[in-house]
Amino acid sequence: MLQKPVGTVKTMKQIKINSLGAALVALALNLGAGEPRDALKHVDPFIGTGFHGHTFPGATTPFGMVQLSPDTRTSGWDACGGYYHDDTEIWGFSHTHLSGTGIGDYGDVLLMPFTGDVSISSGTPDKPDYGYRSAFKKESQTATPGYYKVLLDRFQVTAELSATPRVGAHRYTFPKAETAGFVIDLKHSLQNRQTLEAEIKVINDREIAGWRHMRGWAPNRWIYFHAEFSKPFTAELYANDTLRKGDVVTGKNVKARLKFATTAKEQVLVKVGISPVDLAGARRNLTTEMPAWDFDGVVRAAEKLWAKQLSSLEIAGGTEAQQKIFYTALYHTAICPNLSSDVDGRYRGMDQKIHQDSSYTNYTVFSLWDTFRAQNPLYTIINPDLDQAWIRSLLRKYDEGGILPMWELAANYTGCMIGYHSVSVIVDAYAKGLRDYDLNKAMEASVFSSVYDDKKPIPYNKEEVKRDLMPKAKLYNATLGFIPADLENESVSKALEFAYNDWLIATMAKDMGREEIAREYFERGQRYRTYFDPKSGFMRGRTKGGAWVEPFDPYNANHRKGEYVEGNAWQWTWFAPHDVPGLIDLFGGRDPFAEKLNLLFTTDSTLTGEKVSSDITGLIGQYAHGNEPSHHIVYLFNWVEQPWRTQELLHRILTEFYQAAPAGLIGNEDAGQMSAWYLLSSMGIYQVAPGDVRFSIGRPLFPEARVNLPDGKKFVVRMKNGDPKHPYVQRVTLNGKALTAPFITYADIMAGGKLVFTMGDQKTVFWK
Repeated sequence: MLQKPVGTVKTMKQIKINSLGAALVALALNLGAGEPRDALKHVDPFIGTGFHGHTFPGATTPFGMVQLSPDTRTSGWDACGGYYHDDTEIWGFSHTHLSGTGIGDYGDVLLMPFTGDVSISSGTPDKPDYGYRSAFKKESQTATPGYYKVLLDRFQVTAELSATPRVGAHRYTFPKAETAGFVIDLKHSLQNRQTLEAEIKVINDREIAGWRHMRGWAPNRWIYFHAEFSKPFTAELYANDTLRKGDVVTGKNVKARLKFATTAKEQVLVKVGISPVDLAGARRNLTTEMPAWDFDGVVRAAEKLWAKQLSSLEIAGGTEAQQKIFYTALYHTAICPNLSSDVDGRYRGMDQKIHQDSSYTNYTVFSLWDTFRAQNPLYTIINPDLDQAWIRSLLRKYDEGGILPMWELAANYTGCMIGYHSVSVIVDAYAKGLRDYDLNKAMEASVFSSVYDDKKPIPYNKEEVKRDLMPKAKLYNATLGFIPADLENESVSKALEFAYNDWLIATMAKDMGREEIAREYFERGQRYRTYFDPKSGFMRGRTKGGAWVEPFDPYNANHRKGEYVEGNAWQWTWFAPHDVPGLIDLFGGRDPFAEKLNLLFTTDSTLTGEKVSSDITGLIGQYAHGNEPSHHIVYLFNWVEQPWRTQELLHRILTEFYQAAPAGLIGNEDAGQMSAWYLLSSMGIYQVAPGDVRFSIGRPLFPEARVNLPDGKKFVVRMKNGDPKHPYVQRVTLNGKALTAPFITYADIMAGGKLVFTMGDQKTVFWK
């Protein structure tokens, strides 16, 4: 096999993508006021801010470092995004947020305007006037990509927010007030994370800077800021809510109150640069990306960036609500991973050291257990250069930290979730011919992900993170050939994901000529069979002695206890995406497999257990669309020649579980995965097993969808006779030729052309 050279040589494509930060800055500074495309008008950032979507409505740019958004709560599961639709008070506007995660962190550098005499405290729900929080009305809010606006009722201040990649841009319209100003709160965080140390320093009467060192989901996190104000202020600095003398205050609870007088409708602008590196980096990011007081220009530039991002996919037809759902989904897939390099190429590495490489762009927020399934496959289509840049970032983290991340956050290993899905992202790209990274290192790092090695020095930061990154499950899998349920929690889920990950390693190893690795890992990829109980028809836990774990209840979904992760036997039995024919054989063939698969969607939706996982939502029978382990299952009917069931269920999920409303997501957005599933499925395709380049055929939602490929080609999906009276696929053609299997390949998509679905009222095996 012909491989590209490995090492430090940069290709032109790599240099181009590594210059992303500079390119975005140029856009932010130089783009004019031209009209954005219609797609922006269909995006509603409030979708997902209700129920358990955990999204935020504030201003950001595609994959930007800054996510400037209002915070309405800090505690509880639905505070993960900082904003919850049912809340009626805003605490302030912080500069960093996670999009749709199931765990919360961030909420850095809270800024809140005020008028009159307010406390330096945030206040409490029963005594809101005690602190600096303010009530607001939902009808006073506006949110579009790159822009947010709200009226703060208590102070009668209108807040407007926008962003460049590394700078938060604010504009506040004040009423006439003898005393007005801002509170800056460095104690504030989402999920009330621990501040180890923080500092605020007054530079002059228009500039203030600071930093904080945090321990939370990310065990060892640093954030720096530099803020400039268009109006001079007098500053008061506080530690533990007590006024301190001087221009610098340090401690675990530090705040500032900046004061001035305002005239009626006076506008005060603020710009805040942030950095994970140091104060100089925050200031340099600020002066580079927003040198002038041009808030409207920043809004226009953000709109331009989003218009370009949203132009990758286009749809025709559908209702106004469906168009809103589609383009908001595309918006949500482009929030993270986040840029984590300063404009000068400096970044904080996994070793917590500061590195500088102007030819490299560092990224953070890799929710890999979620995104390997659909978000990363989506970006191999609409922006393969960016997907490869993310892989280079994962491999750099391997160099600096010693192991590929599971769930990386702000240069920290979190150890969250299971499996080793950096491998899933890497091998899927490799299988598709996307190889602009060090292939030998990718192979080495992937193999090490599967190995139990508790001796290698790795900056785990916390002992529990080390246990999650290097679980004994890897040791048992290597030495015993399976993972005993009486020795390891969540043994079945871990084992099934390990088998898939190991198959991926074998696939890449075979293609690279690493035959010994390929043989070993192909065998490991078949170990999912060990957990199948033919008597019950479920994947079950085994003890060290080989016996099935008793008692057994396939409806039991006890959170973080037992044999399954965020699910039960009903949901996890189907996770062998790399070997669906082998899974069918375990059931005894197509008919019994199809019978059990249909039963999944028709059985009782009751969940049992002392503490049922909150992640299990969007139930159809025991299928749970609100959580990722179920996302591929609906497509399995294609393997048993019942494609009409895939089509029926897809239409139900697409039309019932995604709504144009704050509660419009049936579960956590999970950093783009829920939305990426919608985008691919609404176009009639889905990749069941990333690493296998085939996309399974479903049914489209729209009369036409178009993928504007990076090289200028177009892949068009059309649906004929797609009305309610014709719900089933009768025939599918690719460039005029009828499909003879329910799949197309990645190469088919990237070559451009037309995929045409002809719909009718008959349940057919359309490829026969």
